[in-house]
Amino acid sequence: MTELRKGTKMNARSNASVLSAPIIRPTTIVESTRLNSFLGARLILASETFQHTGSFKFRAAYHVASTVPQELLIGASSGNFGQALARACALTGKSCIIVMPCLAARTKIDAIREYGGRVELIDTEAVSRKERVAELVLQYPDAYIANSADDPLVIAGNSSLGVELSAIEAPLDFVVAPIGGGGLVSGLIVGLRQSGSTVPVIAAEPLIANDAAQSLREGRIVSLKTEPPTIADGARVLNVGKHNWEILRSGLAEVIEVPEDRIADAVRLLFARANLKVEPTGALGLAAILTQIEKFRNRTVCCVISGGNVDPARYAQLIEHAP
Repeated sequence: MTELRKGTKMNARSNASVLSAPIIRPTTIVESTRLNSFLGARLILASETFQHTGSFKFRAAYHVASTVPQELLIGASSGNFGQALARACALTGKSCIIVMPCLAARTKIDAIREYGGRVELIDTEAVSRKERVAELVLQYPDAYIANSADDPLVIAGNSSLGVELSAIEAPLDFVVAPIGGGGLVSGLIVGLRQSGSTVPVIAAEPLIANDAAQSLREGRIVSLKTEPPTIADGARVLNVGKHNWEILRSGLAEVIEVPEDRIADAVRLLFARANLKVEPTGALGLAAILTQIEKFRNRTVCCVISGGNVDPARYAQLIEHAP
């Protein structure tokens, strides 16, 4: 593990308030000689797997829960935002209801309940998460609707990671990060730019869930018709958020579309060569590098590992043939 940070920069009030909260853990910076040798590049891994609740989502969830006045928060999640919001609500004396697909990882469902959150499981082929949230709003009109990505408070919370990455001493050629709803990548762009960094930000997206890539090509938000069956469950979204899109359309360098087998390869490589347990969504950044390896050879790349919450049985299957 290599320490690469300079003194932390904080130029925006929202970033400063999030970073000063002792509950937010700094990202863990990891370099693996074996992984770098395999890739032919210098890869600096910014791992959020050691963040509270195991993913970057806690940054946003805690910022939301500690900022809004409402006592009940309602959100939809594949699991990571739900865990983060449940924990954040417990820390701030609030409560939450999380709408999740019935096929969500059992470990994530159990974690939300253990943190004190109420889980509403739905069949996404029969009713969308958005529709179920709307039904709950009718029951609880005073609740705050906590969108996992499309919320200025979420972007502000996630921007704290961008501020941290701007303090890495190595001259970065790229920052590569997973994209689903766009909350992480838009937050990274905001935090980096507010800190004076101009490093290009590249989003990594499953090929079968490529609404962000389509949106960037067409210059407008493109929505998928149904939730895509990618193994990267954090990217099973229909479209990027409106607040995120305004940042992504001008601040994102490109979106790399990643085949499913490359996602699995990335999970295995991070286990075998960097000693990191990473969920498929969290491995999207490395999967993008594997997909366009020539683009990154002999470059210095910060790869954001967004989370490590994965079902044990599924993880065992993924790493069975680790290289």
